[in-house]
Amino acid sequence: MALLNNTRYKTHWKLFLLLFAVLTGMSSLIYTNNLVGRLKAEERKNIELWAEATRLIAISDSSLDVEFLFSIIDNNNTVPVILTDESELIIGHKNFNPEKTGNPDYLKRVLSKIKEKNKPIIINLENGHYNLIYYKDSIILTMLMYYPYIQLAIIILFITVSYLAFSSSRKADQNQVWVSMSKETAHQLGTPTSSLAGWIEILQQRHPEISITDELARDVQRLEKVTERFSRIGSKPALSSENLVPILSRTIEYLKYRSSSKVRFITEYDPEREILIPLNSALFEWVIENVTKNAIDAMEGNGEIIVHLTENENHAMIDISDTGKGIPKSAFKKIFSPGFSTKQRGWGMGLSLAKRIIEDYHNGKIFVRYSEVGRGSCIRIVMNKDKV
Repeated sequence: MALLNNTRYKTHWKLFLLLFAVLTGMSSLIYTNNLVGRLKAEERKNIELWAEATRLIAISDSSLDVEFLFSIIDNNNTVPVILTDESELIIGHKNFNPEKTGNPDYLKRVLSKIKEKNKPIIINLENGHYNLIYYKDSIILTMLMYYPYIQLAIIILFITVSYLAFSSSRKADQNQVWVSMSKETAHQLGTPTSSLAGWIEILQQRHPEISITDELARDVQRLEKVTERFSRIGSKPALSSENLVPILSRTIEYLKYRSSSKVRFITEYDPEREILIPLNSALFEWVIENVTKNAIDAMEGNGEIIVHLTENENHAMIDISDTGKGIPKSAFKKIFSPGFSTKQRGWGMGLSLAKRIIEDYHNGKIFVRYSEVGRGSCIRIVMNKDKV
């Protein structure tokens, strides 16, 4: 339950960060678009003033202050403009790159683009003639239009990098906790297990007629194997090429012997076939045990466990199905998270250990293949085959 609350807490924080980024970006976009709209209107007013000055110069007489009109025209140093006659023949331009304006085709291309964005300003002349002023947005205005998108991209990049850094740090901490817990568990199990083995040996020597000591010895051997498994967590285990089938059969047989008689095991594969896999048998057996025991718990000790084994050119696929209560789709990935458990007293470590062993140590995959609430689930384990 604590893990579920923690998961919800982290999910809420992720949603908060995402919402913060979206709201910041949208606010900046709305504000900047409003500012751009006002600046565009201001620029058009300036160009209209520039156009009026041009018209007055064209029809000027001695009574007009021509120098003042020229100063108005010269003061436009930011907005690129093109002046054409009524047949749209270019007769003047201002605020374009002088290195490019030497090419007449350049101005024609620019003019065709400007026509799509801004309506021209008409300069009415004498005798019914007129000129047209086409203008494009200034460099400052163009930069301002792109600013909110750049800002939003930077915010998203910052949040993404921060999230990845925190996730990496959290994963490193989790790995360290895994190693520490596993080593401590192996240490704590080691001493009483060795003591039990010694006492069983004494019992076998003094009372060989008691057959139960053989069973106790097998259980102690199992404890020793569990201790060995915990001691290997945290360090990269050595993998050797082994036949997957007998290891799988041996583990299922052990679980069958230790499970309730109400649990029916069905194996759907040829026990004589050979599938060579690079694996650590002790850890792989642990995975099969954990997955199968979870399936038995899901059935509450009554139902069917079906173990199906298939292969293709590169992989072996093990499907472990049950007739239990099923897994909701929202929990398909969560069940492999450390501490996640639907059982009241569950530790939520079994499947997370299985995922670590299969994916980190064997470069395989483990996932929920399918599940239906109230009818059962299927966990698939994919292992890489030996390359011949």
